[in-house]
Amino acid sequence: MSSTTRYRAMQRLNTLLLMLLCLLPVAHADDVTFADFDGTPRSIADYTGDGRWLVVMIWAHDCAICNREAESYAQFHVAHADKDARVLGISLDGAANKAEAQAFIARNDLPFPNLIGEPVATMMRYMNLTQEQFRGTPTILLYDPSGQLRAAQPGAVPVSSIEAYIARNTSAAS
Repeated sequence: MSSTTRYRAMQRLNTLLLMLLCLLPVAHADDVTFADFDGTPRSIADYTGDGRWLVVMIWAHDCAICNREAESYAQFHVAHADKDARVLGISLDGAANKAEAQAFIARNDLPFPNLIGEPVATMMRYMNLTQEQFRGTPTILLYDPSGQLRAAQPGAVPVSSIEAYIARNTSAAS
């Protein structure tokens, strides 16, 4: 699928999501759960509030930027997991593309936990959390050590920028 076709499809899906949001009662952000790759229900809250920063990378198996950035997030996780921060991946591929998502994890040798979410539910969660439209993958969420969402950024974010943000905001989050 070309990037233009993918962009248009994402725009149509976002429009549909906004229409659905008008029809559905707004759920608390933590009400939307994902699953690990063994099928166990999980939420982002399961990984926050442990005294470390949490970098959430929302990705898709066929996202070229996600594939290019995965290694740097893996290295970030290995360098920080025992100290001050860790990474959680969330696949936007849904159950229909679970095998492709698992191949992404294997291909990129990801050392951090990964969850899988249905595309519409994951996008709605993002919109509930940020009050912004979901723009595509990758998308980064950053939670402080107490579990509060501190930043959200669509697109690639260099890990050096995340490290700098954490360094600047560590005393403020404690």
